Amino acid sequence: MTSGLTSGWTSGTTSPQQTRPSAAAKPVRWAADAVATLREGAGLRLDHSAQSLWRVDRVIDGIRRERAPYAAVETALRGLGAYAGEVIVRESGGEWWATGGDHWVRTPDGRLWDPFDEARRCFAGDGSLRLLCRDATAAP
Repeated sequence: MTSGLTSGWTSGTTSPQQTRPSAAAKPVRWAADAVATLREGAGLRLDHSAQSLWRVDRVIDGIRRERAPYAAVETALRGLGAYAGEVIVRESGGEWWATGGDHWVRTPDGRLWDPFDEARRCFAGDGSLRLLCRDATAAP
């Protein structure tokens, strides 16, 4: 289980109002693409609820069981990680943060979460986007 990220990067130089729009643009688009792909390709409807992450974990588990090479599913995993991040943002009142091309979710308590890494961990059989959301939205 991934807990809040710790890093040397701090947010002291920009306000959330300045960071949110540009930091959120790519992950929001990736999440929307994943939702559309699952709806059109598998008939699976995702509603941005914490409960929907059960289905996302099962989708990733199915991809893993098919033994697809990581390179073939990297974009799908990025989209599913972005979807989980959007769920965390909506459930917690958090926001997307970005630096150096990497994206995280920052919850109101200041913790940073990496749903993309958790999606990769799910694919490796050692993670859960549902549990990441549970931890991110729980009181510290």
